[in-house]
Amino acid sequence: MAKKKQTEHSKIKPIPNAYIEGAGIVEEEKITDTLEKNYMPYAMSVIISRALPEIDGFKPSHRKLLYTMYKMGLLNGARTKSANVVGQTMRLNPHGDGAIYETMVRLARGNEALLHPYVDSKGNFGKAYSRDMAYAASRYTEVKLEPICNELFRDIDKETVDFVPNYDNTMLEPSLFPATFPSVLVNANVGIAVSMASNVCPFNLSEVCDTAIALIKNPEHDILSTLKGPDFPSGGFLLSDEEDLRKIYNTGRGSVKVRAKWHYDKSGGCIEVTEIPYSTTVEAIIDKIIECIKQNKIREISYVRDETDLNGLKLAIDLKRGADPEKVMQKLFKLTPLQDSYSCNFNILIHGTPRVMGVKEILNEWTIFREDCVKRRVNFDLRKKKEKLHLLEGLAKILLDIDKAISIIRETKEENNVIPNLINGFNLDEIQAEYVAEIKLRHLNREYILNRTKEIEGLNSDISEMELTLSDPKKIRNIIIKELKETSKKYGKPRKTLFAQIEEDYNDNILEEIADYPTNLFLSKSGYFKKISPASLRMNSEQKLKENDSIMQHIETTNRTDLLFFTNKQQVYKTKTSQFDDAKASILGDYIPAKLSFDEGEFVISMCSTSDYSGFVLFIFENGKIAKVPMSAYMTKTNRKKLSKAYSDKSIISNIIVISQDCNILLRASNNRALIIQSEQIPLKTTRDTQGVQVMTLKGKNTVIDAITVTEEEATEKKKYCVKTLPSTGCLAKDLPDIGQMELV
Repeated sequence: MAKKKQTEHSKIKPIPNAYIEGAGIVEEEKITDTLEKNYMPYAMSVIISRALPEIDGFKPSHRKLLYTMYKMGLLNGARTKSANVVGQTMRLNPHGDGAIYETMVRLARGNEALLHPYVDSKGNFGKAYSRDMAYAASRYTEVKLEPICNELFRDIDKETVDFVPNYDNTMLEPSLFPATFPSVLVNANVGIAVSMASNVCPFNLSEVCDTAIALIKNPEHDILSTLKGPDFPSGGFLLSDEEDLRKIYNTGRGSVKVRAKWHYDKSGGCIEVTEIPYSTTVEAIIDKIIECIKQNKIREISYVRDETDLNGLKLAIDLKRGADPEKVMQKLFKLTPLQDSYSCNFNILIHGTPRVMGVKEILNEWTIFREDCVKRRVNFDLRKKKEKLHLLEGLAKILLDIDKAISIIRETKEENNVIPNLINGFNLDEIQAEYVAEIKLRHLNREYILNRTKEIEGLNSDISEMELTLSDPKKIRNIIIKELKETSKKYGKPRKTLFAQIEEDYNDNILEEIADYPTNLFLSKSGYFKKISPASLRMNSEQKLKENDSIMQHIETTNRTDLLFFTNKQQVYKTKTSQFDDAKASILGDYIPAKLSFDEGEFVISMCSTSDYSGFVLFIFENGKIAKVPMSAYMTKTNRKKLSKAYSDKSIISNIIVISQDCNILLRASNNRALIIQSEQIPLKTTRDTQGVQVMTLKGKNTVIDAITVTEEEATEKKKYCVKTLPSTGCLAKDLPDIGQMELV
C-alpha cells in the first residue's frame, strides 16, 4: 500500500514558473509607493502625536496623564496610588501601564528631572542623575498634582482650548493646556521622531516670565539681558559664553557646556562632587574615571565611590598623598563627563507643523496662543454674564406686580400654559419665563427680587468692560502680563545652575600633568608603532617585526609631543605620544590603522612628531613636484583627530620630510638621475593640498622614487648634483649608492 502511494505521488510533476492563486506575490508595487502608503502615515503620527512637544510645553502622553489626574481631583485632594492614575490614564492613552508610569516618573518631584515638577510624589521614583537607581512599582508609590498645575489648568473649563474625542470617542480631552506661563521653556523636553528630533533645555521660571513680559512690551528687547542662560535641575556651572547663548536664542540650535560642582575635603583627602551635568549620570562618570585610571591617564586617584544618600548626590574621589585637587579636577573635566555639553534643538509643533525656532520666536508664538486663550475665556464669561443679565431683567419685570405673577401661576389650569401666560402677562421671552416659573415659592417676595435685581447694574458694567477688553489687544496683553507676574512671584525660584568662567590656561594645565621624558618612536612599513624609552632600547635594540616587514621611520622625541600619521588617502590622523603605552623592542607594538580607526584600505606612509607645530613639511611627488607647507597648517584649536586634504592627490607621494629649518634635499629618479636643491628655493604655500612646484624634469614614465636630507658637507662633496635653477633634469648618479641603500628619513 505504501509503495502504491509512493508511486502515485511520484507521478505528480510540479508546474514550472506558475503562480498559485492566493499565494505568494500576486501584485507588484514600487517600493516608493509602499513607503508612501504605509510608512509615511506612521512617520507623521510619530511627529505630530507622540515625540515632539507643542507650544504649551507638553507631549500628548504628558497631557493625557496630567489631565486624567486633574479630572480625578488630585489638584487639591489627597495623594492616591500611582497604579490608580495609570489605570485611569488608559482611557485616554491606550498604551501599556509601563509606558504611562515611566512618563509619570519623569514628571515627579522625586525623580528630580524637572526644574518645576508637575507631580507631587511619595515613594521611590528613582533619580534622573542615576542610571542604576530604579523606581518602585506603581502599586507602592503615591501621587497628586503639584500646586503649579493650577497655572496649567486655569480656566480650562471655560472653553479656553479645544477639546477632542479620545481614541474610542467615549470622552473628551484637551488638545492643549491653557498654561499661564511659557512652560515649553521652563522644563526640559526631549523627543526623537522620524527624521527629526527635539531637545529643549530648561530655563529659570522667573527669567522666562520676565523675558516674555519684556518682549510683549518691546519686540526689540535684548533677550540675553533677562534670560541669562539655561538653568538645569541638576545644578552645576554653566561655561558657555555670550556668543554661544545668542546662537541658541536666535536659531534654536547650539550647545552649552556644563561643569560639575565640587569641593575638597582636607580632613578626608578627597574631592566631593555634589552636582553633575544634566546630560550624564553618576555611573557614567565613575566608569570613565576608572577607565582613565586603568589607562594611566590619571594617576593621582586612589579610589572613587558613590556616596549618594537621602541628603542628595555625592561622588567621593580619594586622592593620593601630595596630589593637587585643582589640577586633578581640571584633568577630570577634560577626560570625563564631569564637564559635558548639552545640545539644544528647539523643534516644537505649531498648529501641527514642526518648527525649529529661537527663543524670541517661541515666546512670540506662546503670546499669540495665550492671547487666544484669554479672548476665549473673556468671551465665555461675557456670554455667561449676558445670560444672567437676561434672566435678571425678566425677574425685574415681575417686581412691578408680584401678585399678578402668583395669580397667573395659580389660576393657570394646565401646567403647559404657565410659561405662555407669563410671557403674555409680563412681556417676557421663553427663557425668562422659564426662569421665573422655576423660582421657589419662598423667594417670591419683594426683598429677594430686589436683592437679585441689584446685580443688573454690576453686570452691565462688567459686560461693557469685557467688550472693551475684547476690542483692545493692549488690554488682552496686560492680562497676560499680570498673570505672568503672579506666576513668577508665586512659583519663581533662585537659579540652580550658576555661571563660571573658562580658564584660558585650561589645556596647558592638563599638559603639565603629562609626564615628560625622552622616548624613541618606531614605525614599520606594515604600520606597527612602538614607543620605547632609551633605557629599554639600550637593553635590547633588536626590533621584533612581522615577516617581510622593516622599520620605516625612527624618531627621537619626548612624551609631550603630538604625532601626525599621513596616509595614502591624503589624510592625516593626529594623536599624542602620551596616548601610547611604553613598549619594548621585543613586541610588535600598536597597529596604527586599528588604533586610530583608519578607513578601509588606508595605511600609513609617513609619521612626524612636533611639540609646537613649527617648521615645514615637504611633500615630494612622483611627478617631480615638491610642496612646502608650514607645520602650523595642521594645528587645530579643537582636538580633531582626522584632517582631510592633508596633501595633494594629483600625483602619488614619494616621500614626506619634516624640517625645522631650510636645508639641502637630494632627489633620486627612476632613470638613475639625481639632484640636490635647497629647500628655500621652494616657495611656501599655506594651503595643505597645494600641488607644489616643479623641481625635477622627468621624461617618459620616469618618476621621483625617493628623497633625503643631506648636510652642507655632503652637498659640497656632491657639488655636481647641486642646481640653482628649477626645474632641472639632474645628473646621472654614478657615484651615489643604490636606491635601496639610501637612508630613509
